[in-house]
Amino acid sequence: MTNGELVRLSDAERDRAVAFLREHLAQGRLSLEEFTARMTDAYGAKTTADLDALLSDLPSERPKRTPTRFVVSLFGSSERQGRLRLRNRLWCIALFGNIDVDLRQATLEGEVITIVALGFMCAIDVYVPEGVEADIRGFTVFGHKDANGNDVPPRPETPLIRMVAFGAFVGIDLWRVPVAWAKRGWGEVIRAIQKGEHKALAP
Repeated sequence: MTNGELVRLSDAERDRAVAFLREHLAQGRLSLEEFTARMTDAYGAKTTADLDALLSDLPSERPKRTPTRFVVSLFGSSERQGRLRLRNRLWCIALFGNIDVDLRQATLEGEVITIVALGFMCAIDVYVPEGVEADIRGFTVFGHKDANGNDVPPRPETPLIRMVAFGAFVGIDLWRVPVAWAKRGWGEVIRAIQKGEHKALAP
């Protein structure tokens, strides 16, 4: 190991590294989950070697996926998960159907992502990793719109997810998923939160 690798970091260097990671989050090179993990490691880094390990694969140019702008369900079910790419706005429209959108591994481009949920006789569920600031607002008739899970302080540099819901005879839910449940399926997450199991994981 060289002497350069043993040089201890300043707070300013850590801040610059996090800003660098955020830039690549916005450009689509890192998912939200990857950014959060690397940001945490960057703030805990002691030497330049620690930071080099976090940044060594950036900025490798990779083709970007087409941003997801609409999820539509008519008399059926629509699901979106994995390494989605979202820009400023996502429309979820359901009529006599169900929509599930899992953002735990999504790449979010922008400081605020607005999800507009419109429905009639349907269920719309959106899943976000705990620690990402997310809220829900709007108006429903003969139904509900709820935010579920631990509303913990947001991690620095993460975008805001703003969900706006309108519908009739609907169940529209925002689910804040604890990091420890990263590999759990949707049904398992919903059942565990409804039982209150998430409360034991609150910081």
